[in-house]
Amino acid sequence: MGHGGNVIDELVTDHREVEEMFGKIEALPPGHKDRKLYADQVTIELVRHSVAEEAYLYPAVRKHVAGGDELADQELQDHATAERIMKDLEGCDPGDADFDRLVGMLMSEIRSHIADEEENLFPALRQACPADALDELGEKVRSAKKTAPTRPHPAAPDKPPANKLLAPGTGMVDRLRDALTGRGKSG
Repeated sequence: MGHGGNVIDELVTDHREVEEMFGKIEALPPGHKDRKLYADQVTIELVRHSVAEEAYLYPAVRKHVAGGDELADQELQDHATAERIMKDLEGCDPGDADFDRLVGMLMSEIRSHIADEEENLFPALRQACPADALDELGEKVRSAKKTAPTRPHPAAPDKPPANKLLAPGTGMVDRLRDALTGRGKSG
């Protein structure tokens, strides 16, 4: 993912892509092997998206938006919950009893998180932050997603500067593992 535009446009486009992947999972019958493929793809995108938000979006919210600390803290809490679910899902096959339960939990958590960001956080940031700063944040988010991890790491730091220092190295290892195992690729 990497779409262009300001940070809000970039992240909203990510949200739509994740929702499209959720739809693909929901369209398949329980136990279908492609449910795992799409779950892996959605996890890859959600982890990259979350890492970029944690590195750049939430610090900007803290800086520019009134009550931004509380907003950012809530979003980080949502990310932590989703990341634990994704970590549990990572070890499941589509035929496992827990797979459908975990996918359902993840969809519910992410859909709620997206609605909160789009209804509350993004409008507040758009109003409080200059347009050129939103454009610059968009570039930083796109750049961060290119080197971000692709697997959930619930114990990893979620605040700067530690997350910005560790994410690229972790991302490189994750992408190597994905390439070797074919994770997230069809066929």
